[in-house]
Amino acid sequence: MEKKALITNDAVVLGILMLILAFVFYTAGSKGSFWSKFYKIIPSILLCYFIPSLLNTLNVISGDTSSLYPIASRYFLPASLVLLTIGIDIPALRKLGGKALIMFFAGTLGVMIGGPLALFAIGSFYPDALSYNGEPTWHGFSTIAGSWIGGGANQTAMKETFKTTDNLFAQMVAVDVLVANVWMGLLLYGTQHREKINRWLRADNSAILDLEKKMETIELTSEVKKRGTREWMVLCGIAFGVTGLCHFAADHIAPFFATIPKAKEFSLDSKFFWIIVLATTCGLLLSFTRARKLEGTGASDVGTVFLYFLVATIGMGMDLGAVLDNPIYFVIGGIWIIIHIIVLLIVAKIIRAPYFFVAVGSQANIGGAASAPIVAAAFNKYLAPVGVLLAVLGYAVGTYGAYAAAQAMRVIHGILQ
Repeated sequence: MEKKALITNDAVVLGILMLILAFVFYTAGSKGSFWSKFYKIIPSILLCYFIPSLLNTLNVISGDTSSLYPIASRYFLPASLVLLTIGIDIPALRKLGGKALIMFFAGTLGVMIGGPLALFAIGSFYPDALSYNGEPTWHGFSTIAGSWIGGGANQTAMKETFKTTDNLFAQMVAVDVLVANVWMGLLLYGTQHREKINRWLRADNSAILDLEKKMETIELTSEVKKRGTREWMVLCGIAFGVTGLCHFAADHIAPFFATIPKAKEFSLDSKFFWIIVLATTCGLLLSFTRARKLEGTGASDVGTVFLYFLVATIGMGMDLGAVLDNPIYFVIGGIWIIIHIIVLLIVAKIIRAPYFFVAVGSQANIGGAASAPIVAAAFNKYLAPVGVLLAVLGYAVGTYGAYAAAQAMRVIHGILQ
């Protein structure tokens, strides 16, 4: 019998999450010697999702029964994307060059080859890992490939394509969430040591530094602008107004593409896909208008608040105790992500890509549109749109990449059986 969480009222859960965020941000800004030393070791954003995950693991709250994540991902995420992209400098982004795309596709390649290699490595000496209640486990691992290259829409596409049973799918969701969140935590931890990592990679970080300075100038030169209730209400009005329009459009666009046979392969029948794409596009279009000046009234600050609320709800869905169920699947997931990392580092070494491209390129695959901006913002809040743009690209290639990885895993399964 499934245990019921101690607290199930979402109003109470919301209060707990906001108190956690308030505590983290208050202490992170404290001048006290203890907190100053503490946050040099533990990034504040890491606590914003690990504390909720701990409460979920201890069954104090439940990410499974709460409706806060759907609200955060469907409402606050697109609103955040609008506010974070509204002040973006497109010409400056173009100066990033091809390394961003190279690292993104290196991450995709790492996922595509990592799954089959991990399944072969474990299945060779532990044949039980190849099946789950009589069903080939590669059916389930194909859904992880869909999630780690694209996102939820691609993951669902793989589940339906290979008719993965609900029980196996639930196991894979646990592997997906736990391994992906642990890796995200390590990426965030690495942001505190980016200079050392860049030196090890022999990376040229000048393009990113130039972009940071240029985009920060937008806010610095706008400090005299008033920031109050009127300005924040305008920001929220634009953010949620655009979000509402995106939902309205997605409600019509997704069903239209659902009638086209090949559209599902591109996740074009997913409402969430269109909401994210349209919100990002609207924000980028607004950046070419006078609305770009809204950055001076705190657009990215409000967007960042929305983003951290999403961080807390993501953490709330992570069960640290899930590793105890079928741990061999988590071992496969761990090897899989290690191969993904190795591919990233090899390519980064060759092209001398800075850690920013490594981290964001990886998270754009593994985490998608919900978390790639978080990792990018950990470097600088103005760089969040880079994560968004790369993550949206993942939706386009996710189904194809996951399908190819699934076929490779099916071959591995046949060889080892």
